[in-house]
Amino acid sequence: MRRPVALRLQAALGTLALAAATGVALSMPEAAAAAGGATGYATQNGGTTGGAGGQTVRATTGTAIHEALCGRADSSTPITIEVEGTINHGNTSKVSGDSCNTAADKIELKQISNVTLVGVGNGAVFDQLGIHIRESSNIIIQNVTVRNVKKSGSPTSNGGDAIGMESDVRNVWVDHSTLEASGGESEGYDGLFDMKANTQYVTLSYSVLRNSGRGGLIGSSESDVSNGYVTFHHNLYENIDSRAPLLRGGTAHMYNNHYRGLTKSGINSRAGAKAKVDNNYFEDSKDVLGTFYTDAAGSWQVSGNIYDNVTWSEPGEDNNPAGPDPQSNTSVSIPYSYTLDDASCVPDVVSGTAGANKGLKVSDGTCTPQTPDPTDPTDPTDPTDPDPTDPPAGTNLSIGAGSDGSSKASGTSYGDVRDGDPSTYWSPAGTTGSVSVKWSSAVTVSKINIREAAGSEGTIGSYRVLNHDTGAVLASGSGAGVIGFPAVSLKKITFEITGASGTPRIAEFETYAG
Repeated sequence: MRRPVALRLQAALGTLALAAATGVALSMPEAAAAAGGATGYATQNGGTTGGAGGQTVRATTGTAIHEALCGRADSSTPITIEVEGTINHGNTSKVSGDSCNTAADKIELKQISNVTLVGVGNGAVFDQLGIHIRESSNIIIQNVTVRNVKKSGSPTSNGGDAIGMESDVRNVWVDHSTLEASGGESEGYDGLFDMKANTQYVTLSYSVLRNSGRGGLIGSSESDVSNGYVTFHHNLYENIDSRAPLLRGGTAHMYNNHYRGLTKSGINSRAGAKAKVDNNYFEDSKDVLGTFYTDAAGSWQVSGNIYDNVTWSEPGEDNNPAGPDPQSNTSVSIPYSYTLDDASCVPDVVSGTAGANKGLKVSDGTCTPQTPDPTDPTDPTDPTDPDPTDPPAGTNLSIGAGSDGSSKASGTSYGDVRDGDPSTYWSPAGTTGSVSVKWSSAVTVSKINIREAAGSEGTIGSYRVLNHDTGAVLASGSGAGVIGFPAVSLKKITFEITGASGTPRIAEFETYAG
């Protein structure tokens, strides 16, 4: 059951103290860039693709995230922002621009669209700093940790919500993330995952929500019933008082979630809401489903759930628990396809997939965590990685093409990578960045050759090769040289340096059809 706040804090501090005393770094595995596709209700209403097809940039501060948003051509220009490191109040400032509307005390995704925010490298931690989505659409948040966001005390951020959505938000997919607090409202915290004021078509998948008084809500009051069409699947709710979630109006689908240590109530369907609750595992908890703290009833459809050591309160005027023998009292039609894991294996499959820095593993209904697609940047055995000694053949298609990229170092040019002259080169403004080759009409490419300038050989570390038209990752690995991948027709191909031992210098970005 739920531990007192003091004990939870003591345990966390003890872990950190042990690491410090022993000199052991609490490291996290290399994380993938945005991978997989949206699921659940986020696939509806035109789908959720985030920043696919746009530029990819790296950010290690909150200010850099805001700068990336503000540096776009307009507020709907697609962008993927890869985040690594700890984002906090000290490194997050307001940035102004025509394509953004940011604030200093939160990561602000306001009045924008087509954005992916994904944790990479050793992990992305938003420490005491919430993510605020307002008047926005087509947003993906993946592989991040958001912790200890407060609405009172110091410092405060985002109204106390780890991730909060409000005011005409559409199509958001939050995936493989960890949202956590260190207590409830009396300790200054609010909800972990809140949706208000006409927020629709949202999916929360493969995520962990824990150690909070409030898991999250859909609708801020009994009159705020314009929200809904939300899917929750393969998530862990652990050590939560209530709101797992609280649903006011609208429709929600909960399947294959593991609920453990809910001390007051769990799925609270109120004010005409409908909840479809399939193949979940409820454990060591109280009142995991029903209408609570109101006489404005909601409803539910249940199937395949397991109730392991679940207790139920007596019905009352403002209390209508679904148990001890939950039965359906409504019918909910689901417009998308999905595959259910058996409820008996949900604790194991969720343990192996849910949360940040889990390698973006998923389940396909076989009760076994599945590794990401082999083109995922985290897969060291990617079959598209070439033999670096394999010489390119045919015509270098980069000659006579166009080029652009991320910020370049002083005195260098994007065109230097396609001029056939190995004595000229492009460098990023820092150690990471991207450069692209582009054509006016589609060409077929299956191999590129990255040649480093003399004196800089071996500087390039990790990389990704992107189909800039779609955002698809064609190949990934480390070091320069020949890179092969299945033939693809495109107008623009991007070589993105995600890690380096110094400032890279690319003399030539050659492209070949075969």
